[in-house]
Amino acid sequence: MLKVEDTGAPVEFSPVLISKFDEIVGRYPQGKQKSALLPILHLVQAEYGWVSVPAMDKVAEYLDLQPIEVYEVATFYTMYFMRPQGKFVLEVCRTGPCCLVGAEKIMDHIEQKLGVKEGEVTPDGLFSWRGVECLAACGFGPVLQIGPEYTFYENLTNDSVDQLIEDLRKKANN
Repeated sequence: MLKVEDTGAPVEFSPVLISKFDEIVGRYPQGKQKSALLPILHLVQAEYGWVSVPAMDKVAEYLDLQPIEVYEVATFYTMYFMRPQGKFVLEVCRTGPCCLVGAEKIMDHIEQKLGVKEGEVTPDGLFSWRGVECLAACGFGPVLQIGPEYTFYENLTNDSVDQLIEDLRKKANN
């Protein structure tokens, strides 16, 4: 079962964010504002780093939906984070083709290298990692993508993962 973290902290969207919501809702016919839910959740996640229960409630209020309608969508799609994540989220393809060429070993290596289990955040707040479904690069596995920009890295080895992590640390410290 997917755990949704609830901080209980109230959420107030900025006027800039509300303006972006308005522009998105304006793309759809009157009464079809639910169609804007996915892009609005993307904006919320970009702003806060994840989609909290109070944020989902506020989105429901904005779109004149029942909160459960927002929860159902946000928890269905793995692209939405239901708890805080690291600045860099390493997502490793865990489907058959990537596992055949070492994805599980790469995930074990990332866990050891970062010192956190899947879904946890490193103490410095920089990294979290998780296994995800197919990243559509079956011929180049093992593969991972890094959010929030979703840059792809293919043909991974322990050494290339170590280098990637060090490069991201340097990027974060600049």
